[in-house]
Amino acid sequence: MNNNERLYKISEISDIAKVNKTKVWRYIRDNNISERSMKGNAKLYSEHTKDVIIKAFSSESVHLATETKADTSRILLEQIDILKGELERKNDQLDKMQSLLDQQQQLNLSTNRQNEKLLDTTTNNTPLQEDSPLQNDHTDVSEPTEGNYKGEETKTPKKGLFGWLRR
Repeated sequence: MNNNERLYKISEISDIAKVNKTKVWRYIRDNNISERSMKGNAKLYSEHTKDVIIKAFSSESVHLATETKADTSRILLEQIDILKGELERKNDQLDKMQSLLDQQQQLNLSTNRQNEKLLDTTTNNTPLQEDSPLQNDHTDVSEPTEGNYKGEETKTPKKGLFGWLRR
């Protein structure tokens, strides 16, 4: 599709042909004419398609059936060419995406290898005092020492809402 090619809505074609929009729509439906592109919900048709539709509604057309069949086949061939071009572009996009995925996998692999090397070099070094676990760290368990253990336990009375019942 040329960028400068003018595209027409059904309403524009009906205004040019001086017929009702419904007649134009029915003609397009009955002859299996596909739109060139879409703009929102509006279907846009090429200039050649517009000329074929106008010719179909003109009173001067004597051989309407044969002309429209030839024109319809020409339109279909145009659409096939357009679709082939789109298919080629999509294939190119898929090839590019595949190469990008391959690059990403290679980058991930090299990053993983570098990380493993870094881990190996840090574990092969002599451990620092901060890296080794503390031998005498008993923060989870409280052990009695000479100053705080007298050999007898003292129970503290439980306090709470019903503490006065336990006395």
